[in-house]
This record gives sequence, C-alpha cells and structure tokens, in this order.
Amino acid sequence: QVQLVESGGGLVQPGGSLRLSCAASGSILSINVMGWYRQAPGKERELVAIVTRGGNTNYADSVKGRFTISRDNAKNTVDLQMNSPKPEDTAVYYCRAEGVTYYSGSMYYAADYWGQGTQVTVSS
Repeated sequence: QVQLVESGGGLVQPGGSLRLSCAASGSILSINVMGWYRQAPGKERELVAIVTRGGNTNYADSVKGRFTISRDNAKNTVDLQMNSPKPEDTAVYYCRAEGVTYYSGSMYYAADYWGQGTQVTVSS
C-alpha cells in the first residue's frame, strides 16, 4: 500500500521560517497532485497549496507570497517552505497525494491518500 509521512512541524515565532516535508512510500508509479492542507481548531480543513506532477502550483490567498510548495517526482516528496508565518497559520498540517497510481501483486490501483498530520504553532 501507500503511506504518507510528514515531518518538520513544531513551534515557530511569527516572522520566522519553517519547512514541512512529506514522503510517499510504497510501490508507486506516479502521483498526479501533491499538496498541503491545514485544519485549525473549530475550523474545516482547508487547502494551503498544491502542485501538479508538471509543476503547476496553486496557493490559498492567505499564504501567497509567504509559503512555497515544491516536489520531487523521482522521490515522491513534497515540501512546504513557510516564511513569515503568522499566528493565524497555527493548525495541523496534512499532506495529501491525489491520483496515486501503484501496483500490488499483479494489479494496478489508483487512490488518494492523506498523511497523519503535523502540528504547526506560530507563537512568540
């Protein structure tokens, strides 16, 4: 099967920087879209940034100009560079992989996956 493992969360001061990483493992042939979502207490999960296999990106308006998403197709990894974070960026951040094509036994499958989440707290 496929697993997404996130790393890099923690406490960061406003105006600082933090980098989140996510690695997909398993018998993966390709991943269409990789991205980051977040969920703050009492709020719905929302998109932060996504990147397609071809490198096209999309950002939430609230993070444009501050966060940068990047991926390595060969390694099946996606990173989120968070610059100048604000207290309102505090949330659990989830990695997502959409359109994951993988093989198991003699069969090919396609599915979407979420990581387990990593806490990011922006506070002085």
